[in-house]
Amino acid sequence: MAYKIVSSQCTACAACESVCPNVAIFPKSGVYAIDPVKCTECIGHHDEAQCVIDCPADCIVIDKNVPRYAA
Repeated sequence: MAYKIVSSQCTACAACESVCPNVAIFPKSGVYAIDPVKCTECIGHHDEAQCVIDCPADCIVIDKNVPRYAA
């Protein structure tokens, strides 16, 4: 599954954007969003999703509507 950003909770701080190894996070309508096609949950790069670790608003969650990334 890919991650998603709950836009109503995003503070647009951009902490997540710079730590994404897949450049899957981008600004959208004044907040940030994650491209589910590019999101690999950091598999192959890190042991934990870096965006989740760095998000001060804790607004990044698993998107259960997107199939899990296959490494």
